[in-house]
Amino acid sequence: MPPVVSTPHERTLAVAAWIVVCIVWGTTYLAIRVALESVPVALVGGLRFTAAGIILITALRLTGQPLPSPRSWGAIALSGFLLLVIGNGAVVWAEQYVASGLTAVMVAMVPFWNVVVEAIRPGGERPTMRTLLGLATGFAGIVVLVWPELFTYSGGNWFVAGVIALQLACAGWAVGTSFTKRNTVSPSPAATSAVQMLAAGLMFLTIASARGEWRDLAFTARSASAILYLVLFGSIVAFSAYVYALKHLPIATVSLYSYVNPLIAVVLGTVLLSEPFSSRTLMASVLVFAGIAVVRSASGQPGDTRRGARPEPGRGAA
Repeated sequence: MPPVVSTPHERTLAVAAWIVVCIVWGTTYLAIRVALESVPVALVGGLRFTAAGIILITALRLTGQPLPSPRSWGAIALSGFLLLVIGNGAVVWAEQYVASGLTAVMVAMVPFWNVVVEAIRPGGERPTMRTLLGLATGFAGIVVLVWPELFTYSGGNWFVAGVIALQLACAGWAVGTSFTKRNTVSPSPAATSAVQMLAAGLMFLTIASARGEWRDLAFTARSASAILYLVLFGSIVAFSAYVYALKHLPIATVSLYSYVNPLIAVVLGTVLLSEPFSSRTLMASVLVFAGIAVVRSASGQPGDTRRGARPEPGRGAA
């Protein structure tokens, strides 16, 4: 695909869109934590993604944009399961036991899992020594984080389970991204994302019904506002801004949002929810971010600096 030639005005709007992505996606972790105050885990995803999918599909149809061919719906639904049901669902579950800011730091480890998935895929790229060093550094950050909790026998065990669930979320996102790139055909990223969200939302609602979550659903002003925020801003506004930014800015520039999101999440969680952020958490976060930086530089992620390159559907695991 030839590069998109952007005007100065378009680039200015793209920078503004990137800022929106940084801020909004950094706040979704806080919104999830608030939604969980009275909305069960599967219903958080079910209500969010079903509504967002319906809104996006309606918008696409009203503007005359095509939806994916029915023949591709199966592959898109599977990618939605991997990216959103596993990727996002595990994040929501983990936030019952892990602070929202720390959750964002752990989710930032998706590049590690991208490397692992690529390494085990037939014909995939094998990691270099530099990549392995980055993986080891990031893993050391997780060890620093959970080591003391391994020797407690109360709530600490649930904290460790939450951290493990977050790594499952990252793995699901990495596998889903790899699968989507190689197995789905769609007229646009927005069309793919719309069908993914609707399919995942219906899966979440099925899980919620099987678990009897509807009887525990009790909206409060806070939780209802959080769900609405996740639908409108987390899943629609920010994604649209993400697609626009990718069209007019280098991918390497846009990808920096993944470093900004955790910082915003940590500040909001600490200030608004009084979440603890100890020196051990800070040390673990530094190790994780250092590992991410090494892995990205070693593997060239994101190595394609073209404007207008096809973006991944969806976003990080929150």
